[in-house]
Amino acid sequence: MKALVLEKKGVLALREIDLPSHVGPNDVKIAIHTVGVCGSDVHYYTHGAIGKFVVNAPMVLGHEAAGTVVELGSDVKNFKVGDRVCMEPGVPNMNSRATKLGIYNLDGDLTFWATPPDHGCLTPEVVHPAAFTYKLPENVSFAEGAMVEPFAVGMQAATRAHITPGDVALVTGCGPIGIMVALAALSGGCSKVLISDVSAPKLKIAAQYPGIIPVNILEQKLADAVLAATDGWGVDILFEASGSPRVYPTMFDHVRPGGTVVIVGLPVDPVDFNIPAAVVKEVRIETVFRYANVYDRAIDLIASGKVNLKPLISETFSFEDSIKAFDRAVEGRPTDVKLQIRMST
Repeated sequence: MKALVLEKKGVLALREIDLPSHVGPNDVKIAIHTVGVCGSDVHYYTHGAIGKFVVNAPMVLGHEAAGTVVELGSDVKNFKVGDRVCMEPGVPNMNSRATKLGIYNLDGDLTFWATPPDHGCLTPEVVHPAAFTYKLPENVSFAEGAMVEPFAVGMQAATRAHITPGDVALVTGCGPIGIMVALAALSGGCSKVLISDVSAPKLKIAAQYPGIIPVNILEQKLADAVLAATDGWGVDILFEASGSPRVYPTMFDHVRPGGTVVIVGLPVDPVDFNIPAAVVKEVRIETVFRYANVYDRAIDLIASGKVNLKPLISETFSFEDSIKAFDRAVEGRPTDVKLQIRMST
């Protein structure tokens, strides 16, 4: 089967590769329609590794996907051929202690599309467990379906934050995940969300959404923007979504006493963490690793119209132009938020 294969660091090929095709009793086979280009896919392309996950063998990329069910396992009752679906790319050991606790994203045996050594979904067809496959409502497009995966990260962050209606939040980092976090925070009950970055084009995109207040930290001190927005009190919740070590030294300055910090971005190297600054405010610290039990709610929010992800899709490439899509992502144009690849028409 043809697929976009990361041969090794810096080398992509669109070629034939043997992939699993057997449909087990609890599986569905899906014809892939649209796949998003994620920053982790790009990082594997440019660096060959993310932390302990190293590309030691050719690997199919892609994990943000939507498509159509074309075959059912013998025990699958809740889907039919022709259903439009999106897929949760992480599959845990269903008998693990983490899974039984409901935190299956933390299962040590979890496999995840396009995380070494597991192949991704940038190929015409995939076989996937029905339990981690979700129907798309008629008014949700394949392109939006492929955005559910990154939006689920925002949903996980908002869930971990324990938002109280009316909370004011700050998101540091206006990349795709930062904007997704801001949208999830608004849908979760925040009255307004500040979002900070140095990229004016990305901040302009975020500013399209009512309730999101962009802060260009090259033009304005973040502390001043926070104090102005909160009458000198500080934000109820700070979501760190940049992964930049420069955020950490002053992170707790922006949070009100008794507030919350949710760490979403993943720094490459250790960072300075000001424990005394957190302690004197009794700041609650939460962390996010992917997501669990949020996919259905993410889809419902998109279908309701309360969350509109379509403005974040910057350009769509054909499957034949997959390598061009990844090279465009490496280029990092300031106006790009989410690039997608359309596998079929």
